[in-house]
Amino acid sequence: MRIAIIPARGGSKRLPRKNIMDFFGHPMIGYPLRSAQESGLFDKIHVSTDDPEICGVAERLGVKPDFMRPKELADDQTPLMPVLRYVLAEYERRGQAYATICLLMPCAPLIEAVDLKAAHAIFCQHDPRRPLLAVSTYPAPIEWAYERAADGRLAPVQPGLYAVRSQDLSHKYYDSGTFCFFDRSHILAETPACDKDFVSYVLPRSKAVDVDDADDLEMAKALFLARKAAASSKPPR
Repeated sequence: MRIAIIPARGGSKRLPRKNIMDFFGHPMIGYPLRSAQESGLFDKIHVSTDDPEICGVAERLGVKPDFMRPKELADDQTPLMPVLRYVLAEYERRGQAYATICLLMPCAPLIEAVDLKAAHAIFCQHDPRRPLLAVSTYPAPIEWAYERAADGRLAPVQPGLYAVRSQDLSHKYYDSGTFCFFDRSHILAETPACDKDFVSYVLPRSKAVDVDDADDLEMAKALFLARKAAASSKPPR
């Protein structure tokens, strides 16, 4: 059995209430939630929250949480893996065991059902002990990166590589912050792998937005409107 877990605590600092803020007429969390529903992949979709208002929004969207997240797992310092462990343990206590877990972020409004289905297919092609991470390509070669001092001076991270043409450098990838797939054994392991055993699903940068601050929000809005305009301009079949 498969479960999608959407972590949506109530204490966001940089964008207060970002999980349920209005995004073109719908709560932000409603977009990934709907994609999970439309994918048809999941036997259960659970919104993990400590917040009664978020719980109510999830219920109105058709996914009433079966239980709330404990306060001790909802502070700024709590990583996500203990949250996933808690959800699995609580469902197992209720007689429901899930073998495949999708961690789906609540502020990834550009993810579509097709992405979840394609990523799950890739996940199933590999050893289930290898989690799948949704990634995207850096917009510029990381070999061109600089560090910036307080007075504005720049220092190259890799001196001399700025002169190398971009077409002569390989693509590098970053965690898009949108979703992952895990096998149950990975989450319940005492020391789950952090960053070396993943397989990948590559998102276009037009979808790889996890809204965490005001800049992310403006980017997501622009990309959403561009997608909507492109869809409306397609000729009818």
